[in-house]
Amino acid sequence: MYAIIDIETTGGSARLEKITEIAIYQHDGEKITGEYVTLVNPERNIPYFITNLTGITNEMVENAPRFYEIARAIVELTEGRKFVAHNARFDYSFIRQEFKSLGYNFRRSLLDTVTLSRKLFPGFRSYSLGNICRELKIIISDRHRASGDALATVRLFEMLLERDRDINGNWSDLIRNTRISKLNPKLDISKIDIIPEEPGIYYFYNEDGELIYIGKSRNLQQRISTHLSNNTSNRAMEMRDFIADIDWDLTGSELIALLRESFEIKDNKPFYNRAQRKSVFQWGIYTSTDKNGYNIFNYMPVNSVENPLSVFTSRERAKSKLESLTETYNLCQKLTGLYESAGPCFQFHVGICKGACCGKEPPHEYNERACRAAREFIFSKRNFFIIDKGRNEEEKSAVKVINGKYAGYGYFNINDMGFGLTALHDCIRPAPDNRDIQVILKQYLRNNRVEKIIEF
Repeated sequence: MYAIIDIETTGGSARLEKITEIAIYQHDGEKITGEYVTLVNPERNIPYFITNLTGITNEMVENAPRFYEIARAIVELTEGRKFVAHNARFDYSFIRQEFKSLGYNFRRSLLDTVTLSRKLFPGFRSYSLGNICRELKIIISDRHRASGDALATVRLFEMLLERDRDINGNWSDLIRNTRISKLNPKLDISKIDIIPEEPGIYYFYNEDGELIYIGKSRNLQQRISTHLSNNTSNRAMEMRDFIADIDWDLTGSELIALLRESFEIKDNKPFYNRAQRKSVFQWGIYTSTDKNGYNIFNYMPVNSVENPLSVFTSRERAKSKLESLTETYNLCQKLTGLYESAGPCFQFHVGICKGACCGKEPPHEYNERACRAAREFIFSKRNFFIIDKGRNEEEKSAVKVINGKYAGYGYFNINDMGFGLTALHDCIRPAPDNRDIQVILKQYLRNNRVEKIIEF
């Protein structure tokens, strides 16, 4: 028994956007047995580009039911049925988020017609709904409307069932249960359903109880489910077959998940984390002083002797950063390792470089700019706590940096009376610093907003 579903929305993020239309076609494996189609008032403005795509306007949904008014119908129409959709994770995530806002945990088994199409109709360039329907001569009567797209998905699903029967005689495990049939028989399937949709770190074990993989995610349920349905490579499928047990630990903060993953992979050396056991940052930017007193930069492979200012995943990224610094601080190409020459650099000849490469600019003037460039690689604050989300509403997380180096992390209760700086220090669980950790901290602070920075 199946519920074949399509939705239209105000945008692409289930966390931020809302449903504007939903179509559900109940199916018994042979034919449609029931249908439900309705516009939904998203209680927010529909962007113009969305209206241009779907044809759904603010006026059309003004008097439509709100999601809470149709929630019971959706539960009843899908209960005991597999949730079937094209790119099912998209539709499913929106519906789950709508129910989550109502305090209800909506869960259904998924069948994704994109995944099934790739397996049963291999060889097409694209498996988007429009393209796969064009290849299979399926007519979509009302594209980018829930009913039209859902009916096209119904026809595609029926063709997939027919194809599966032609190949296997009866429906194969692919159709009957695309997830469970692929998993290790010793894995407790019920455990999968209770994995939270929260940030954290997760662990996979084989039948002997050996730790074979460590990962982190902002959404543990989503990431672990992806592993358990992963067919992208032989290695991914091999690992999936060995997963006999799963464990996880909530971190609240994505930053702590990143820090713990990096440390625990190096500490435990799981078999399927081989690529991550060594640092992925193989290139570094280094600085020194030449015989004439000028501060110089260079980029080269990371070694165990010298300490780089920063590290990068590739030669190209290290070089690109130096090129950016050279332009921003008007540094000399020759003194940043970007131009090899026995004489002045090219930019001196065209009047851009001030002549540090040939002694025209005094070292103290050039070094002032070079030092400002180097400061981009160190924390602007030396001793501080990074305060961010905790594992529940009454908790916050803290990451400690002292003398510019990572010192550990911890959690504290925001309701504890008299909680001060001393208690903040006391909650920290010590952890070692390394190059990868430094990069994680700097990149996270550069690219993400944390709740608070407390200097000490």
